[in-house]
Amino acid sequence: MDEYFFQCPYCWEQISMLIDRSQSRQKYIEDCEVCCNPIQLSIVIENQEVVSFYADNIEQ
Repeated sequence: MDEYFFQCPYCWEQISMLIDRSQSRQKYIEDCEVCCNPIQLSIVIENQEVVSFYADNIEQ
């Protein structure tokens, strides 16, 4: 697991989440550590490197 830093799509604060680089495609929801809103994460890993990372808000 590696720490990955990005900007929250709700509060715009820089936050971090742990990414499992052993999984090539990941899609899950995790709450922002600052504002607690749910963030939809979509991640693509190739050769143990993050090649695509999207953090979107969840429309309600």
